[in-house]
Order: sequence, then C-alpha cells, then structure tokens
Amino acid sequence: MPSLRRAWPPVAAALMLLVSLLFADPAHAAEVAPHIEPGDVCWVLLCAALVMLMTIPGLALFYAGMVRKKNVLATMMQSFFICAMGTILWMVAGYSLAFGDGNGWIGDGSRLLLNGIAEGWDKPFILGATTAAPLQTTIPESVFVLFQMAFAIITPAVVTGAFADRMRFSAMIVFLSAWSLLVYAPLAHWVWAPAGWLSVMGVADFAGGTVVEINAGVTGLVCALVLGRRLGYQQENMAPWNLALAVTGASLLWVGWFGFNAGGALAAGGRAAMAVMATQMAAAGATVSWSVAEWLLRGKPSVLGAISGAVAGLVAITPAAGFVLPGPALGIGLLAGAICFWASTILKQRLGYDDSLDVFGVHGVGGIVGTLATGWFAYGALTGGAYVGGTKLLSVQATAVGVTIVFSGLASWALLVVTDRLIGLRVTREEEREGLDIALHGEQVF
Repeated sequence: MPSLRRAWPPVAAALMLLVSLLFADPAHAAEVAPHIEPGDVCWVLLCAALVMLMTIPGLALFYAGMVRKKNVLATMMQSFFICAMGTILWMVAGYSLAFGDGNGWIGDGSRLLLNGIAEGWDKPFILGATTAAPLQTTIPESVFVLFQMAFAIITPAVVTGAFADRMRFSAMIVFLSAWSLLVYAPLAHWVWAPAGWLSVMGVADFAGGTVVEINAGVTGLVCALVLGRRLGYQQENMAPWNLALAVTGASLLWVGWFGFNAGGALAAGGRAAMAVMATQMAAAGATVSWSVAEWLLRGKPSVLGAISGAVAGLVAITPAAGFVLPGPALGIGLLAGAICFWASTILKQRLGYDDSLDVFGVHGVGGIVGTLATGWFAYGALTGGAYVGGTKLLSVQATAVGVTIVFSGLASWALLVVTDRLIGLRVTREEEREGLDIALHGEQVF
C-alpha cells in the first residue's frame, strides 16, 4: 500500500493531462498567452537607438554642413537641444496625448508623466487597450515609449532646416515646444492610435509619411514664409560651408532610416525585413533619379544633389515601407527623386520662398508622393489584407494628405504668430550679419 500511494500522484497527473487533451476546445488550446519576446525587445530598442542616431549626430551634421560657417554651431545646437527638450515634453505630456486611449481626436491624460508605466514594466504592451481595436505587442510599454519618443524628437528637428540662419533660439524653443504638443501629438494620435479617426478610416502610414514628413515639411514652409527670406538671399553666396559634414550626416540618416522604418513593425519578423529592403531600394532609386535629373538640366551631378536625393527617397518610402514589395519601393524612390528635385529647385525659385535647407521640397513633397503611392502599391498579402492598393485606399490616403496639410499649416501659422508677439521670432539684422554662432551662443568654428 505505501508503494501504491507513492505511485498514485504521477499516475493521476498523467490521466488528467490525457483527459484535458482529449476534451479541450481546439481553438482554445491553440491560443498562446501574450508574452514578451526578447528578440522583439532587442530589435525595437535597436531601432529606437538608430532613430536617435538620425537626429544626433545625423541630422545635426547634415544640416550643419549645408549652412554657412558662421551658423554651423547654432544649427547643430538646435538638433542637440531638441533631443533633450523633446525627451522631457514626451514624458510630461506628449506620449499621453499621442497614444493615450482618449477619443478619435486626442489621447487622454492617463499617461501624463508616464503615469502607470511601472504597472506593466515586465508585461507585453497593448496599444489602445480600452478601444474597439486594441493592438497586442510582444514588447513592454517602456520600449514602445522610447521608440515613439525618437520620432517625436526628430520631427521638430527636421523643421529647423527651413528657418536656418535667422530664428532666435528662444523663439525656436517656445514655438517647437508648443508645436510638439499641439500639432505633432494630435496628428500622431489621429494616424497611429487605434482610436484615432484617420486610423479608423483606414489610412496606411507605416512609419510617418503624414505624421512626420508632410507635417514637418508643411510646417517648414510656413516658417519660411512667416520669417521671410534671409538677408542677401539670391544676391550673396550662400553655398554650403562643408559638404563633407553633410555627406557624413546623410550617410548616418540613410543607415538610421532602417530603424526608422523597420521598427514600425514592433517585432523582428518578415515585415521588418521587408521594410529594410524597401528602404534600401527607395533610397538608391531616388539618389540616381535626382542625380540624373540634375546632370541633364545642369550639366553636372552634384554631391549635394546626390545626398538630397537619398533623403528624398527615404522620406517617400516611410509611409509605405512595411506595405510594399521591393519593386514598387524602387519605383517610389525613382519618382520621389525626380519630383523632389523639381520642387527644391524649379518650384522654389518660381514661388520665391526661402526654405533654407529644402525641408518642404524634400520632406513635404516626398511625404506626399510616398503617402499617395502607398495607396496604390500596398500589397495585401504583406499587410494581412488590412491594406490593398487601389482607388479606395488611394482615396483614404489623399484625404489624410489633405487633412495633414491643412491642420499642420494653420496650426503652425497660429503658433508662429503667438510666439512672435510674445518674444519675437527673428534675430536682428546685425545678429544675422554677424552669424548666429556668435550672436546667440558666443562661440564660433575656426
């Protein structure tokens, strides 16, 4: 009897397991409880670091190499300071406004100061947990916050290229702080939050064609128009100070853009791999098409043109990266390079505005091209049937483009007017002549 008692527990356990296998609901048995995947965590953290690399040092070097020597440090300071400023704004309110469940227009205050993030620090994050279409991930919320923070940092940093050489540093801080919370965060909610009204409409924007690119491009154009032209524009030599710095920055942007686009998959899988492939194809196509267009029209393919073309292709593929195959991605790049070349040279010259570093011509126009192209080339099998290219999706994409242009343009104009009345937007003529490095920061490059 003692031996029987010792043998009974494992026998009973085996019988219970057999019964559960025979009578369990197959659908229920197939379910796997949500859990954190270390590989996905590692991948998205790497992508967040790559996007941060795009701002500092990537964008800082890219922009600094294209301005005049007397404004190099001031230009780099803008990107560097925004990295710190954007981090704090994102923690305090930006993340909650963008990705709090809220309603169709704005997130709620549930994550102000990252409130509640400690509760699920070791659990898989559910985006829009209380909405009608929650998105289950295999990463903790802290990783999602960091990845999206990098986007909230680089977007206002991109805008600075439009008003290079002439905006006061204090005005930049006030304007872009308000812009980050009142323009970027609501638009991110509309497009990327499950409850966002453009998201519900079915917009396809994998990594920020509307939220980042068109938004930054249109804002940059408004800034250029409100501040007016630089002193001596089209009369003095305003050639880039150091194209070697600009090429280095553009190269960092190209590599960092793999994280920018592929991280949108929020997992290390097939879609992320396809996004990397699409990104490379588009950047290559746009580099070639911009250079060829410049070669044909101006007789020589410039280094500045080649790096501008690469960025134009990277911009255009941003909304499409996880939704299209390599062939269409190459086509999007070829198209974007030629169109952005036209917008940054011929169109800008005809309209007469001074967008210092072609933020609208590259980011605004490139974002429009890519967002519309996504509506036509989205591959249904790659998106799980969620987005299928055709006239229906193209109509949704066009609506998103129009909404972004109007909202970003009007809101940015209003914030610029308020900032100008509060503290003034533009440096004095004497400060602009002297250079912002000395006038605003008391330093200079020798």
